[in-house]
Order: sequence, then structure tokens, then C-alpha cells
Amino acid sequence: MVTEPAIDARGVDKRFGRTRAVDGATLKVPEGELVALLGPSGSGKTTLLRVIAGFEEPDAGRVAIAGRPVAGDGAWVEPEHRRIGMVFQDGALFPHLTVERNVAFGASRRERVAECLELVGLSGRAASYPHELSGGERQRVALARALAADPEVVLLDEPFASLDAGLRDALRAEVAGILRAAGTSALLVTHDQAEALSLAGTVAVMREGRVEQVGTPEEIYERPQSRWVAEFLGEADVIPGTASQGMVECELGRFGAAPELAGRVSVVIRPESVAIGSGPASGHAEGVVVARSFYGHDQLVHVELPSGLRLRSRRLGFPAWHPGDRVRIWIDGPVSAVQPD
Repeated sequence: MVTEPAIDARGVDKRFGRTRAVDGATLKVPEGELVALLGPSGSGKTTLLRVIAGFEEPDAGRVAIAGRPVAGDGAWVEPEHRRIGMVFQDGALFPHLTVERNVAFGASRRERVAECLELVGLSGRAASYPHELSGGERQRVALARALAADPEVVLLDEPFASLDAGLRDALRAEVAGILRAAGTSALLVTHDQAEALSLAGTVAVMREGRVEQVGTPEEIYERPQSRWVAEFLGEADVIPGTASQGMVECELGRFGAAPELAGRVSVVIRPESVAIGSGPASGHAEGVVVARSFYGHDQLVHVELPSGLRLRSRRLGFPAWHPGDRVRIWIDGPVSAVQPD
């Protein structure tokens, strides 16, 4: 039996005056999965979330939740009838209600309140008010409230952005664990690359209103489909290459590439894929260390190739490399080739 996706948004357009905030975006959230919608500010990710939630009506395209059309093609279902749970950046709790009454607001049944408070680890704070809680506790209450309605999907709009870095790291892992323990389908909107890559099973990268690439965290990080995606997701250096028959040649050697690539390409290389060593080149490329940043557990070494191009190599903190050292260079990890911008 084929299960309908928790969210199925297809060809969604949304304009505000002359600004096209969402441009033909297509996105699916499989049942029981956590999907991250990742993009910079102004990429359209929050607008797409609001269309899915029913806070905005699409100009084109359609949205279905658990197989039920809720927008587009003549369908329209009000937000309160879409069976979604929302977690906002600031939690949006009712300040005059206790934790228990906040969670009870919209709960599907009375006993669900206690179940959800236990799930988020706040059973002992049921009688507290929001101002008596920490920022992390307030967000966990907001999540409990969203889950209490037994939604088809939970939508999280930058839920950790207002928290300090230490609390944010701890809480996002907790929230992901809670969602998985509950078996809940969820869509997380974020601009934080580390957050998306570490939490989600699937990541959709959005740019200028369009979904540029969708895949597992490993797929989009190791095999970006464009230079922009590569550089947005983390440190990357780009050198020219030539592709033919599933292979690409560049200054660092010959590597596998997508069979449809041909001619001039850009070879995208992550610093952790660049290995350096001393001694004879033995068929490897050669270079000169021009700079180094030491972080204790690792070091970022800047190396200049004979062509004048520079690469970064992220290595363990030892042995120490210094400007002027001559090194051999080889690839020890994934690289990707994309069409030049």
C-alpha cells in the first residue's frame, strides 16, 4: 500500500506585488520524516511554509496534506482545519495561561496533554507560567502544544533562531528526538546549514523562490548540483576542469563525474577532501603552503597550486604546516563537478 506524503506541494507560486517570493516550488514531506527547508534570508522558504499552513493563498500550484487537497485547483481549506501543528520562532505561548492550559489549547483529547508534556520532559512544569520558563523550555512547550492536536504534520519556522548558541545546539537535538519518538512528520524551516544537515533526513535547498536541490544531507553536501549550493552549504573551493564520458580532468587529477556533463566544468572541492603531505610528489600535484589557521583539534591550510589557484585543506592539528612548506596534494574524499555559473 502506497502511503500519501504528509505534505505534497507542487508548482507553488506566490507573488507580493512585483516580487515573486515563491517560484514554481515543489516539495514533499514523506510520512514520519523530518525534512528541512534550508535557504538564506529572502529565499522564499517562510512564504512556502505559510502557503502550506494556509496563512497565504498560492497564486498557482497546489498543496495536499496527507493526500487531502488544501489549496489550488479550486480547493481551499482554512488553516485551523488542515491538521497541522505550528511551532514559531518565539514559541507564541499564551502568557496568561499555565503550561498545562497552553498545551490543552486545541488538544485532541484531555489525556493528550499529559502525554505530550511527558514526551517533551516537562510534566513537572504543568502549573508554571511561560515567564517562569527558560527559552528552551518555552519552545518545548510550544512543541507539546503542536503535538497535542494530533496533527498530520508539524511545521517549525526557525524555532531555535532566538536562542543562544549553546542552548540552540542542545535543544534542536532534543526536538528532533521528540519528533522521531512521536513518529511525527515535520517540516523545519531554517537558514542554519548545520541545523539542517544534522537534524533532517532530507534537506531541500531553496534560492530565490525555487527549490534548487533535494536530497539526503550527505547527497547535497557531497554532490551539490550547482556551485551556489556547494558554497552555501559550507566551505568549498572551485577549480576549472573538463568533463567527458563520465570523467573530469583538472589540475589535481582525474575523477568520476555525472555522465551528462561535457566540456568545461567547475570542480567543487571541500577542504576536508584535500590531503597534503611531505616528500616526493609521486604522481600527486605539488603546491606551497601560503597560510595556516590553527584551531587545536584541526588546522586549515591554504595551499597554492603551480597554476596560482589556491585550495584549502582541513587536517588534524598535527603535523604543523607553515607558510613556505612545499607539499604534495591529492584528493582523499568526495569531489563534484558542476556546470560553470
